[in-house]
Amino acid sequence: MAQITIRNIDDAVMQALRRRATAAGRSTEEEARRALATAAGVDRDGSRARLTEVREKLRRMPDDQPAEVLVRAMRDERSRRLSD
Repeated sequence: MAQITIRNIDDAVMQALRRRATAAGRSTEEEARRALATAAGVDRDGSRARLTEVREKLRRMPDDQPAEVLVRAMRDERSRRLSD
């Protein structure tokens, strides 16, 4: 895993981060990692939920269809959901 050092963080930001970490029962460092992941669009909880959703959809699909048919069906469903 990579490491990063961030200098000159505003005191108010650090205090807010510490309060959030304490409220969630996490370290300030873990809270900062989660905040960065969310800001970068790599939220693990969201990704885990999406993976569970995809797995459930795959369980409901017939086993005898080629993968490209299943992928197309999932993409079509996602497109319909996004256009609503």
